[in-house]
Amino acid sequence: MSVDKLKARLQPNRKKIMVSIRMPEDVVEEMKRVAPLLGFSGYQPLMRAYIGQGLRADLERLDQETELSRLVESLRRQGVNEEVLATAVAEARAEYRTD
Repeated sequence: MSVDKLKARLQPNRKKIMVSIRMPEDVVEEMKRVAPLLGFSGYQPLMRAYIGQGLRADLERLDQETELSRLVESLRRQGVNEEVLATAVAEARAEYRTD
């Protein structure tokens, strides 16, 4: 993520919109119990934190996949063997999943 995007995300006055989501009652009750123990003022800020963490992880993974695809295409243009590329991509993807 670029520094500018990160700075924008850290602004407390970012515009928010109302979202409605149905969740199991027991999950909401558990989040209400856990939120103060983790330093959150309530379950909704905790929920936003969980969603933000998941989103950032997925964006990072997708950025890595894009970079990997560009690298593979460059190596392919340079004549690297397809079998070598397939092995390298499989290893790289396995490492992304373990990070």
